[in-house]
Amino acid sequence: MFAVLIPAYEPDLRLVALVTQLEATLPDVPVVIVDDGSGPDYCGVFAVAAASGAVILTHERNRGKGAALRTGFADIVARLPGYGVVTADCDGQHTHTDIARISARLDTLPPGQRCVVLGCREFTGPVPARSRLGNSVTRVLFRSITRQDVPDTQTGLRAFPAITLPWALGIQGDRFDYEFRMLLLARQSGISLVTVPIETIYTDGNGSSHFRPLVDSLRIYAPLVRFAGSSLLAFGVDTAMLLLLNWLTGWLLIAVVGARAVSAGVNFVVNRRLVFRRGREVPLRSASLRYLSLAALLLAANYGVLTALTDAGTPLLLAKVVTEAALFLASYSIQRTIVFDPLSGSHNSPAQMLVRTASHPV
Repeated sequence: MFAVLIPAYEPDLRLVALVTQLEATLPDVPVVIVDDGSGPDYCGVFAVAAASGAVILTHERNRGKGAALRTGFADIVARLPGYGVVTADCDGQHTHTDIARISARLDTLPPGQRCVVLGCREFTGPVPARSRLGNSVTRVLFRSITRQDVPDTQTGLRAFPAITLPWALGIQGDRFDYEFRMLLLARQSGISLVTVPIETIYTDGNGSSHFRPLVDSLRIYAPLVRFAGSSLLAFGVDTAMLLLLNWLTGWLLIAVVGARAVSAGVNFVVNRRLVFRRGREVPLRSASLRYLSLAALLLAANYGVLTALTDAGTPLLLAKVVTEAALFLASYSIQRTIVFDPLSGSHNSPAQMLVRTASHPV
């Protein structure tokens, strides 16, 4: 048993067409539409969808796709206990055939499996450049951070077994960042990601999409952007101290260790308070020990790579930049999932995570 959930903001008649097709092909499946503050000009579209059998939930103002999804999830959990949910977009990108295909995958799952089924486009045929580029960048970043390869990280066609819905309701983020944050949190929450290929459909160059490339991309990448800023600050401190200590002592090992000790202190404070905000829930002593363990491992890796590059004739400053870039995503992944994660007691140690990351290079 499942219901179809469609968040909608200023939809056109493609929403009505989708509801009509679902009623014809999946007549016993409830359809829930969340009007995310579209306004009075769109009442007619929602009225026709309601006449076709859909339940309409309304936000008085536009709150964002993430908020609309959570409103729909909460309604289905309350009214239809035990039902799974398939989410779909309202702009014609998801056909009733693909909705049926991804819902059928729910029936093949082992009982009690906590997962999210993702309908993944293959990006064949005419695909808008911004959509192809956006998904490619996000896919690489997601794989680098989580060590999981998801072909389509931006898909809105997803299926949730009933057992997964309470977890989905607890995820923060009101706009497009909600769906990406869901993927980032899945593994550490014990949620598996299952992929199913679907048709790639773009109409009018995807002009009907309400995704704002700059603003919404910043929301999606916000955790990584904050980490990059923190790392850049630590990199500046570390590099300045490295050059100063190397000039004063002429001994690279002392320069690397001394510089890292200063920059690590700065980085720990900034990351715990500003970057990984849940890190403040981790006791200071526990977070400090985890961070020191990671810092020691990264220091050894840093020194090894620096030594190899400088011995090969690479200037120290260039070698430093290359080394830090190589270790950046490994450090982010480990700090997010272990050092500053309040639930990380059952996860691998920083050493195990670093070994795994090294064995799967970016």
